[in-house]
Amino acid sequence: MNTILELIGRFHPLLVHLPIGILLIAIFFYWLSRKEKYALLQPATGIALFWGMISAVLSCITGYLLSQSGEYDAQLAERHQWLGISVAVVSLLVYLFHLWENNFEKWLVPVLLMLIIVTGHLGGSLTHGSDYLTKSFSSDKNNNTAIKRKQIDDIQQAVVYKDLIKPILEARCYGCHGPNKQKGKLRLDEPDHILKGGEDGKIIIAGKPGESDLIERILLSKDDDDHMPPKEKPQLSKQDIDLLHWWVSSGADFDKKVNECVQTEQVKSVLIALQTGRSINENNLSDVPSATVSKADEQIIAALKRRGAAVFPVAMNSNYLSVNFVTVDSVTNGDLKLLEPLGKQLIWLKLSRSKIPDSAWVLISKLSSLTRLYLERTNLTDKDVEQLAALTRLQYLNLSGTKVSAQGLEKLKEIKNLKQIFIYQTGISSSEWVTLKKIFPATNIDTGGYKVPVLMSDTVELKEAVKKN
Repeated sequence: MNTILELIGRFHPLLVHLPIGILLIAIFFYWLSRKEKYALLQPATGIALFWGMISAVLSCITGYLLSQSGEYDAQLAERHQWLGISVAVVSLLVYLFHLWENNFEKWLVPVLLMLIIVTGHLGGSLTHGSDYLTKSFSSDKNNNTAIKRKQIDDIQQAVVYKDLIKPILEARCYGCHGPNKQKGKLRLDEPDHILKGGEDGKIIIAGKPGESDLIERILLSKDDDDHMPPKEKPQLSKQDIDLLHWWVSSGADFDKKVNECVQTEQVKSVLIALQTGRSINENNLSDVPSATVSKADEQIIAALKRRGAAVFPVAMNSNYLSVNFVTVDSVTNGDLKLLEPLGKQLIWLKLSRSKIPDSAWVLISKLSSLTRLYLERTNLTDKDVEQLAALTRLQYLNLSGTKVSAQGLEKLKEIKNLKQIFIYQTGISSSEWVTLKKIFPATNIDTGGYKVPVLMSDTVELKEAVKKN
């Protein structure tokens, strides 16, 4: 029975818009009908008042049932509830006075209008937060803006929870799990509430991020129903996730300072960024070696271009190369053998959407200078991944749309330089993502909703093709 009542209560956000719209139309008709030329609107005014009053009563009933879920701030919900009841009562009185042609209704109509406005505002505050009207003027109104933080002059003296973690929770979580609203009976605005958890139990296991529901949910794909925050809400950045993961793994203490916690190399870069005020660009990999290299053989480059590959330097005045087989449907062993003489210069290789022979992966494994490898939508398997383990300088690896499994990806755990792996639409299930995060603690494992960086060769190749046509 309780489940049925709760289900009925969930209809409140849908029904509550009916009395607002209908009663506002009724008020508009009422004021117009007082003028002689609009007198014909009086019957329509009565009809609108009647249905507005009925929908207001239904909204009060469903609103009361919804308030019993415990997901909303009790004090704010109670004020909203009594004002909603007032709207229903006053709309009934206005309807009756209109029916009896009693002039007293003219004094109640302005009161009804004010009640609708105030009640609606409180409802918006319950659902979207008290700043929902002013949020459009803030810099944090879209999914891409960074979280506002106060300047931290000495990051090592900052209190981890108060200065680093709480701003994340406040900006990304309070809307659904704050003082005004508590979905799943979970509040994240105070330490006691965080430790208590929600209706599904504790969300943090100190020292064990892999077993903490808070961490597991933010690591899920955006399209997963259990992913937090919901995909339509502002999302956590890689920097935010790293900080939360580090805080939980460090014991989820609410009083410790930064210098009292063990700091990994990964979190050190985040902390430095917070102190200096610069942002960390996840796609800004420092994967172009600083050491100089000799110029590549022009005949080899010419042969690759005749085959349809795009070959370009990765930066101006650099001999390091990017090779892109974007226009080659099936990459052969002969194509890849052409790359062997470029072993020192070749650092970016794009084989996306290409059919690659099974024997070719051994040839790719010999390109030891590679820092970026694009293999999305290829026929790569777990057996082939084992060959890639020899690419120890690899920092970026795109495996999206392949048949690689978690067991296959684990074979690359010895590549210490890996900073980004894309595994969208692979054979890796969402339940395995948390395990992979443990295996690759310093790697950003992207499961979807990302934009693949555009290689310079992609754009240049397109421009050249246009010129030829």
